[in-house]
Amino acid sequence: MKFRCPIAFSVAALMAAVSATKAAPETFPEVKDLPVRQAMPDAMTMNDGTKVTTVAQWRARREEMKAILEHYELGHAPPPPGNVSGQDIKSGLLLNGTVQYRLVHLKFGPESNPGFDIAIFTPAKGAGPFPTIINPSFFNTPGVAVTNPPAVPPASAMTNTQARLRFLFSAPVTPERAAEGFSNQLARGYAMVTYRYTQCGADSANFRLSSFYPAYPGYDWGVLLGWAWGLSRVVDYLETQPFVDTNRLIALGHSRLGKLVMVATAFDERIALGAPAGSSGAGTGAYRFCGPGRGGKEGIEDMTRKFPYYFVPRLKEFTGQMEKLPFEAYWYIALTAPRPWISVEGTDDQNCVPNAVKQSVLAAKPVYAFLGVSADRVGVNYEPHRHMLTAGDWTAALDFADQQLRGIDHHRRFDRFPPESAPPTPGKISLKTNAMVTP
Repeated sequence: MKFRCPIAFSVAALMAAVSATKAAPETFPEVKDLPVRQAMPDAMTMNDGTKVTTVAQWRARREEMKAILEHYELGHAPPPPGNVSGQDIKSGLLLNGTVQYRLVHLKFGPESNPGFDIAIFTPAKGAGPFPTIINPSFFNTPGVAVTNPPAVPPASAMTNTQARLRFLFSAPVTPERAAEGFSNQLARGYAMVTYRYTQCGADSANFRLSSFYPAYPGYDWGVLLGWAWGLSRVVDYLETQPFVDTNRLIALGHSRLGKLVMVATAFDERIALGAPAGSSGAGTGAYRFCGPGRGGKEGIEDMTRKFPYYFVPRLKEFTGQMEKLPFEAYWYIALTAPRPWISVEGTDDQNCVPNAVKQSVLAAKPVYAFLGVSADRVGVNYEPHRHMLTAGDWTAALDFADQQLRGIDHHRRFDRFPPESAPPTPGKISLKTNAMVTP
């Protein structure tokens, strides 16, 4: 089963004239000049108002949507370097010979200078190639002593829980410990690839001084797009590896790494299934249905205030005028179509609004239907927990992947949402709209 959809790259620029020989540079209205859109912008309507009725039009519309997301939210990344290679640093058998481990240093870019380490875990028994999960992590890359630390609150503002998490995230991770953590995935026939996300950009406003950014000056990307670009370099390498079933590449990450996965899956069609988990504000949940006065918890205002370097500066200009957003979160799901996609959530997540997630999932389903595949390729699953990634979440994601990519039916539904709570009182805005206690 193959879900890749080669895309044509000749699309009329938004609000720009197109000459007979060469498309003019794209220009976009200033945020203050954008029209008010109370409803979520339609993924199936071209910029000129034409309704999408053919696959060719949809391919063109995809490029329009990506251009809008790049301009108003993500920024622009360099093209793929085309020279990704890997050097094995160490390897060995773990867990009584049942797991094969490799630590690989990826190199790419100008003079192959930028790079980062990935840890690979594969079942030692059984014939490959294996469906492979790419799991960017808050923890150190297994087998690497030290990598860049994630952003954490000042010690004076940290709770005991936050202090414990900072210790865990900064401590080295042994390959054996990681293999034990991935034992369920490996036993089910999946290979695992993991790495510390900050190797693809420091989680701070100074990210441009770290990782591969100095090798690519002149790009306006926020670090969120940079993290997603880094995940695609992992895909570049995995496509060369015989243990990988390249038609069954899966990306799964939690919280800010759920946002990373959401962006990477939308922009990189080689990823067969995206599974953002607890992606919070500026994640899976519809932007018009979360945040101050719109559903509570985390919204774009919270994210641009706390983490402005994730995005381009103009995203912050939508504060107080979210109805002018020319895009919506469900566009990332629509851009993934017809490939499977699942949102993995917690019923008591203090950062995520179930109704916002529901609005995104429901809005994306018509795109899948238009492309001639089952709307069941868009899934959601809720487990009883707060803002965390649990064994139950992993089981749900694997069951969904089994059903969508491997033809293994677990007789399980992925279309159920928790009971809806009472809507927020119009105009009533909580002074504290989020309570992040984990990354």
